[in-house]
Amino acid sequence: MCKGLQQEFPDISISKIRYLEDQKLVTPRRTPGGYRLYSPSDVARLRTILRLQRDEYMPLAVIRQELASGRTVEDASTAPAATDGAAPRPSGGSPRRMSVSVRPGGSTYSLEDVVEDTGAEARLVQELEDFGIIKGELRGNTRYYDETDREIIRAVRELAAYGVAGRNLRVFKSSAEREAALLNQILAPALRSRNPDRRREAMDALENLAAVASHLKHLLLIRDLRRIAG
Repeated sequence: MCKGLQQEFPDISISKIRYLEDQKLVTPRRTPGGYRLYSPSDVARLRTILRLQRDEYMPLAVIRQELASGRTVEDASTAPAATDGAAPRPSGGSPRRMSVSVRPGGSTYSLEDVVEDTGAEARLVQELEDFGIIKGELRGNTRYYDETDREIIRAVRELAAYGVAGRNLRVFKSSAEREAALLNQILAPALRSRNPDRRREAMDALENLAAVASHLKHLLLIRDLRRIAG
């Protein structure tokens, strides 16, 4: 199934599909032995998710809402094509905004896993650590990275194709820290509640707010870039 998607999505991997499963965006049927069985509708749903990420830069929280409203793979394939004079895309795939989950826990990956999955060089990962973009967690002699670290590395690798270096990412880091502080201020009482249900609801609200804020920032950025170009 993964190989069948690689023609349109060259960087698709089993681990990414597993991540989408963890996020409850796709739920293949399981055999008694635990093997996953993907139906044609499951594959179509995966294509929709991947196209919305790649072509419309949607975070997972927004994609979840789109799917709930009946968004289909045909709808996701109608994104406008590039026109003459558009900025060239780097080799190795189409630029897209990576999805980021703020849900605690989840899988972790070694440096070797991250390098293999993202196509980034180990020195790029080290550079991101040096500039405080990612942290990782040292366990014994091995450093592990979570889902968010991995997706950050993937996104930075794509930016690197445009000549963006690790030191240039401080502006993104500062902006993210300011946004996180604002969202935390909005939801602080619920996040600190002793009621686990209320904390869980607050985390869901935080993810939705982050998705809306991210989409708004994207719109403002596009607007300003068009003004500069015009």
